[in-house]
Amino acid sequence: MDTKTASALNRLRLVSAPEGVSFLLLLICSVLKRTTDFNAVPVMGMIHGILFVLYVVFWLDAWNRAKWPFGRAALYLVFSVLPTGGFFAERRLRREAEDSVIAARARKELKEGVVEA
Repeated sequence: MDTKTASALNRLRLVSAPEGVSFLLLLICSVLKRTTDFNAVPVMGMIHGILFVLYVVFWLDAWNRAKWPFGRAALYLVFSVLPTGGFFAERRLRREAEDSVIAARARKELKEGVVEA
């Protein structure tokens, strides 16, 4: 993977945790709406909707750039619809992005003929 792929993975990673938090807050607001007079569902719904759309757009970009197999791409999409899935996606994407940067640096060093032992 190259640095553009790592950037796509990082964008997806950076939006996955806030999307997960907004989903949990939307669930809490839904419960509060039904049990109290507090109604923040319209506001949280809009925030969560925007973050979800960003997640899907960044997911498509990452899938295209990283050339994920269908199963891995589907897993990241499933993470977006699970209440705590964004946190799992963030952790896996962080590792994947770090691995891709390390691989890109190693390829660059091999190309240049510089190898550290």
